[in-house]
Amino acid sequence: MRGGNSTVSNVAQRCKSILASNWQARLNTVKADNKGSKDEIYSSKVKYILKKGKPFIWVPEKDMHNVNTIIDERASMAVASPFPGPLANILKSMKKLPARVALSGDVVALNDEKAELALESVGEVILSEQSVIKESPYTVSGVLSSSDHISSSRSECLMELLGGEKYRVYRFNISSCTLIDGFGRTHEVELEDMERSKIDPLASLSVKLIDGINQSEARRRALVLFCVIHMDANARDAYMVSVDCKGFEVLAKVPGPISADGIGECEWREFRFTFNKEAQDIETFCQRLVEMEEEVVKQVSGFSGLTLA
Repeated sequence: MRGGNSTVSNVAQRCKSILASNWQARLNTVKADNKGSKDEIYSSKVKYILKKGKPFIWVPEKDMHNVNTIIDERASMAVASPFPGPLANILKSMKKLPARVALSGDVVALNDEKAELALESVGEVILSEQSVIKESPYTVSGVLSSSDHISSSRSECLMELLGGEKYRVYRFNISSCTLIDGFGRTHEVELEDMERSKIDPLASLSVKLIDGINQSEARRRALVLFCVIHMDANARDAYMVSVDCKGFEVLAKVPGPISADGIGECEWREFRFTFNKEAQDIETFCQRLVEMEEEVVKQVSGFSGLTLA
């Protein structure tokens, strides 16, 4: 395991992984009437899946997007890196927003046959996630079962698409892609890079994995120890903030600079932990995390009697 500052080496892969980890987007279309397109924008939340690198969007039948796109197919959509549980409030207090992907392009309505195929893909996504959870060993199921089932389960939220409500299904043809990081900085992404980049193997279950770790007090104590032992940071509290096959990032509460009057306040800082070898599946990631937990406990338990249980 190696420690270091938070960096993103492949912006295109990060965009694609954010798109793959979420299931809800904000879709924007141009308002229209019988006189044609206007300059006003209509916006609403929609559900989607990523299939062969392209978003497929489900719009409720009565939503105004269905009228707007008849006149003008131009659209944009924004997808944020999802942060369930307490992370959203902490990031807000830091004046830091979740990283998000902004896409522009055209929405193309699918005919009934293609819409049915897209819906079959939703069923496959749901079954795939449920299968991983069901067949995983305890090292994985113990983490995933600790998460908030409703807010962090992609399969649970996509299940609504299989219910009785009627939807129009669209394919979003991307013409531009921008990553907006947590500090509002924009990073333009070449479409060729997006097409060539691969989705991180942990992306589809990353939200559930992160929330499961953060909902466990024992695992959060381990994150604190990671910062103390590997980063020489006197952390008081810590949360997992992102995971990928190369490692993970921790948001830790540490002492801040001491002011002229000798008083110092705590602040939240991010630390990056990188594996020596990539974890190509969620089981390997959890195994590495458990190994790290056992390692730091051994280092401190001899003189403190500390345990994670």
